[in-house]
Amino acid sequence: MDEMTQLRELRADAPVPDRATLAPGRARLTDAIAGRNRRARGLRADWRIASLGAVVAITAAALFITQIVDTPAPRPSAPATVAGDLDLSGPEAALGRAADFLERQEVPPEPRTDQWIYLWQVGGVPAQPTRKDGSEPEVKGTFEVPDPKPSWIPYHDRVAENDESDTDHLSARESYRVAADLPKDPEALLARLRKVFPTGSGPDGPPEAKDEHSFRALHVLLESYPIPPDALAHIYRAMATVGDVKVTDHLIRDASGRQVIAVTREHDGGDTRREILIDPVDYSYAGVRDVVIRTHEVSAPDDPNAMVYQRGDVLMDVARVKAAVVDAKGQKP
Repeated sequence: MDEMTQLRELRADAPVPDRATLAPGRARLTDAIAGRNRRARGLRADWRIASLGAVVAITAAALFITQIVDTPAPRPSAPATVAGDLDLSGPEAALGRAADFLERQEVPPEPRTDQWIYLWQVGGVPAQPTRKDGSEPEVKGTFEVPDPKPSWIPYHDRVAENDESDTDHLSARESYRVAADLPKDPEALLARLRKVFPTGSGPDGPPEAKDEHSFRALHVLLESYPIPPDALAHIYRAMATVGDVKVTDHLIRDASGRQVIAVTREHDGGDTRREILIDPVDYSYAGVRDVVIRTHEVSAPDDPNAMVYQRGDVLMDVARVKAAVVDAKGQKP
């Protein structure tokens, strides 16, 4: 057994450090954050982090995020003993190690129905794309901006549980119980989640292929809080089996400035990839990004002057800074 693995096992039962103290500095929020993917949905003011790629439908005048830069070296404040023990050689190694750690954690009791979910998230800085003729694109439409202040969501959200209009939306209690009831077998787990979060046709486009559907369903559930650690371990093992899933071979910076693990998959037939972010300290869900994988043009029907998006541009960036179960609305953990 190497020293790093031994050290991790020695600290397995120790409390996880406050993640807010691990983040250097503060993330700037601008007047608009927009995202783009083919399943655009509105940002929900609920307990789980909604993907900023769902803030608005794709338009030629959308704002996009470009400021995040991947960095191979750990921050000075990063826990070197943990980061040095990471294996980012591939999804099976990285997610398997995360699952091993989570399976050693004690499973806390399910939150009470009268408790609340404290949530704090931040977004990256949006930037406008360029036009082919060099002119500035006109920004149209309205955009929902993440509130930089914490929010509190009831664990038992009766309104959400009675709303059947959005199949991707579950209350915190519903999501917890879905996760806790998942089978351990990866193939069976993915099949269960595809039923819980179905695909379809219509405004969002044709049904997704199996692997894209699985990856999206995994992300929808991972946005939930809380998820039992043993269930999260099963989810990570299943994620490693999804076709075309990769892990970036170095830590990247999220919207809050932390270094995180990026589990990635390119959108089928698209020009972007989805990055599910994982905290390298406690292996909790840390956020999401959408990144351009090839330079391409986008034109609107009423505007023939195409906008150009560059390879590496970050189109959507959300960091979960902290989440916790508290006894009352307004209480901080």
